[in-house]
Amino acid sequence: MSEESIPVDALPEYAERVLEVTDLIPPGLVMTYGDVAECLGEGGPRQVGRVMALYGGAVPWWRVVRADGVLLPGHELRALDHYRAEGTPLREASRATEGHVPRVDMRRARWDGGGLAAAHI
Repeated sequence: MSEESIPVDALPEYAERVLEVTDLIPPGLVMTYGDVAECLGEGGPRQVGRVMALYGGAVPWWRVVRADGVLLPGHELRALDHYRAEGTPLREASRATEGHVPRVDMRRARWDGGGLAAAHI
């Protein structure tokens, strides 16, 4: 993820909306790529993932995760630092898990959007 800011007027409309939703996710909670797409009523998990890959460095990208809670490959340690700082519920990895990296505890950390869909972002 790039940490540089992209001017909002340079973003495609869909990307802007994805980033707006991401910005609204409270610290310590997460949404899945599919949750974000559902909240927007447009696109799907892959489209949201593409937006996050291209523009996610401008927002708290670690708060948008895979549905299984597995940390973003290549960014696990940075994400883990953010999760620990924010108190995001984690599940410790089993010894069989490569690298023993925890995953997000989706039952406890998943945010329902708190009425975002009704806000028509």
